Amino acid sequence: MPTGGDRSWRTVAPGDFNVAAMCDAMDARRNELGLSWPRLASAMWAQSAVLNHQRQDHPLSPATLSGMAVRGDCTCQHALFVLRWLERSPESFVPDAPRDSARFALPRAGLDQRLRWDLDALYEALDAQRREREHTWSDLARELHCGPSQLSGIQRARYAIGMRLAMRIVRWLERPAAEFIDAARW
Repeated sequence: MPTGGDRSWRTVAPGDFNVAAMCDAMDARRNELGLSWPRLASAMWAQSAVLNHQRQDHPLSPATLSGMAVRGDCTCQHALFVLRWLERSPESFVPDAPRDSARFALPRAGLDQRLRWDLDALYEALDAQRREREHTWSDLARELHCGPSQLSGIQRARYAIGMRLAMRIVRWLERPAAEFIDAARW
């Protein structure tokens, strides 16, 4: 976790996903279990042990986990490793978001699956709602505090977008993040 006097990485806009709070929860549980960062990464990676073996994917990096708070954001896909391990919904790290409803719960995933954002579905819902509300990409980008290409580019994203942006989008859509998250085999 970052140290020193600069705490600006902890600043969270109202309604924004709080990466620092997620990192604090991850670090608290890591310390409670007596895990080093490499052991934590291994524990999170083991959540999909069968899939990992089948795909021969490269493992989750300890630096990815420990660096999330430093960056103040993470990819939407990396956040799912943490959220699954914590057994928490994305909304549980958004101030003022509903938390205690089954509709916000992440899908259950077996050892042969990983939780993954369905970016195609997210883009389709965003674009449909944008058109319905008669917004341009620029209008919507101003509303979501990002660049227009960050939004229109979701349809071309091969892997992930930032978690804070993903959660701004689902909040704007007024839908649970879980509607765009699948227990996948990739």
